[in-house]
Amino acid sequence: MRQLPDGRFVDEAPYDPQASIQTLERRDLDAPNWVLIWRKFKTHRLGLVSGIFLLTAYLLLPFVGFFAPYTANERDEERLYAPPQAIHWFHEGEFVGPFVYPTTAEADLETFQWKFVPDTTRPMPLEFFCRAGSYRLAGLIETDMHLFCAPEGATIFILGSDRLGRDVFSRILYGAQLSLTVGLIGIAVSFSLGILLGSIAGYFGGTTDWIINRVIEILRSLPELPLWLALSAAVPSNWGPVAVFFIISIILGILDWPGLARSVRAKFLALREEEYVRAAEMMGATSGRVIRKHLLPNFMSHLIASATLSIPAMILGETALSFLGLGLRAPAVSWGVMLNDAQNLASIEIYPWTAIPMIPIIIVVLAFNFLGDGLRDSLDPYEH
Repeated sequence: MRQLPDGRFVDEAPYDPQASIQTLERRDLDAPNWVLIWRKFKTHRLGLVSGIFLLTAYLLLPFVGFFAPYTANERDEERLYAPPQAIHWFHEGEFVGPFVYPTTAEADLETFQWKFVPDTTRPMPLEFFCRAGSYRLAGLIETDMHLFCAPEGATIFILGSDRLGRDVFSRILYGAQLSLTVGLIGIAVSFSLGILLGSIAGYFGGTTDWIINRVIEILRSLPELPLWLALSAAVPSNWGPVAVFFIISIILGILDWPGLARSVRAKFLALREEEYVRAAEMMGATSGRVIRKHLLPNFMSHLIASATLSIPAMILGETALSFLGLGLRAPAVSWGVMLNDAQNLASIEIYPWTAIPMIPIIIVVLAFNFLGDGLRDSLDPYEH
């Protein structure tokens, strides 16, 4: 080593490319685990895009009332089953900005249905940061400020209206609050039971393991959908929407824990024989500390990936129950409740926009699956 006049040191040995590569590899191996996970996760494009999309969706949930032009149950009795309206920018070749044409309802004497005819001579610009129906921002602050509204004398049904004249677009935004949250609550219940019972069975074994395994086998042998229906039908019909929401979330979580418990048990059976676990036990660590500090951290990557793959199942479960009329009920708004209006195929054929709530369900479920695949590949960053 030689010191330069500015105080820096220079290695006078000849440059060795192989040694440089080995130094870079060593730095990668010495990096914190979360850095390695992030580096690998960034290479999974679908997982990264899905994660950003889901994070944005959950962050915006408390503020959906601001982005929705109408409240969830606001009705327009003169525009039942109104078709989707287009937002225009140019009128007769001139730039006007975002505007809509007012529509009038006319009876079609051939089909005996209402037709909504736009008046293309009257462009009506949208209003921004306007005041309309009141809602609670983040469930706490009551306000009537909206990002955009229809001008007076016109409507803005971007995705049409339903059988009661309610805006489908606004209801999809409000429905996301319940449909996306039910998965988180269900996973909290499922993982609490699955990790607790699975770790007890796998670590202690013996009679405890036998009893928990029999309970798991009984629950997994029951047909899932009829069990959902039976438990949901037992919920009193006079309960409010919030109580029914939490009960449905808990039911979904209770029925989902056996699979996770079996995975945790199998992993603990293998890990409890490791030398570091035996060393902790010999040093006087309690069973709870061994499970929390030594066993669960080695299983955390699998738990995180399992959570992202289980949430879509919870969302689909709530959707199925609400679609069948046994889950959330009006006036609660969820994607399943909205699809309950689309049970009649003849109605879908005439008013196809009533089935639009299927689209966000498909998108969210695919996003969770892509995110789960990306996390599953990234949580073991040393694999190539």
